[in-house]
Formats: sequence, structure tokens, C-alpha cells
Amino acid sequence: MSDPQSASIPVAEGLFEVQPDGPHLIGSRCASCDTIYFPVALSCRNPHCAEKRIERALLPGRGTLLSYTIQRYQPPPLFRMDNWEPYAIGLIDLGAGVEVMGILTGLSFDAIRIGMPLRMVVETLYTDAERGAVTTYKFAPDANGDAA
Repeated sequence: MSDPQSASIPVAEGLFEVQPDGPHLIGSRCASCDTIYFPVALSCRNPHCAEKRIERALLPGRGTLLSYTIQRYQPPPLFRMDNWEPYAIGLIDLGAGVEVMGILTGLSFDAIRIGMPLRMVVETLYTDAERGAVTTYKFAPDANGDAA
């Protein structure tokens, strides 16, 4: 059994990774038509693309809030959270036609504003007695304001 205090694992393998410049979602890009996908796609789904050559792509770690909602119900056990309480989920524009959904963190519901700049962060979702901290990506206010 590993020490839960020293271990940290992502909620899903291949979802995100932390680089020296911060965390990034892992997506894919079609090398022929440049269409970007998240999560990773096995093939290009652009009907106008002839070659459909998919490559791994790290997505930008900053974006702009397009929309959001407040989740006031507890998610099913598969998506459990330690110390559950209502939370906000936002639709974030990362640029280049890529929009992703993610939990908003680090701000009160009253402080959420459409158009606000956000940055991706990695936080603990829950702690598993066997595996340790299980982390996920979230989006927090970006004090630098340099959204996509």
C-alpha cells in the first residue's frame, strides 16, 4: 500500500499533464486539417479532411469563460468529491476553436463573470485510501488576464 500523502494520480489517465509552464489538457490535432479535439480523438472527425492524421497536442492553459452553471446536486459516486458542496462548471474558450468544460475554483459564485480570464489548475478531487490524492483539472481566475 502506498502512502496516500505522497501519492497523487489523475482522475483519468491521459486527461492532463503538468509542464514547467503549468498544467495543460491533453488533446489531439489533425496534422492534415489542423482540427483540435478534447479529449483525445482516435481519428479526425472533420468530414472535409482527407488524411485524418491525429497527433497528440497540449492545449493552452488559459482561456476565457463563455458560460457557466451552478451544480447544486451531489454527483454520482464515480465523480465523487471530498467535502462536497455546490460548485460551478464553466465552458471555457481556449482559442483555436477549442471549448472545454471544467469546474471553476478560487472564486465565489457572485464573482463569476462571463468573459473573465481563467487559468487551468490541478486540485484534489478526493483522497483514496489505497491510491492517495486523486486530482482533476479546474479553472481559476487568471490575475494576469491574458486569456486566449
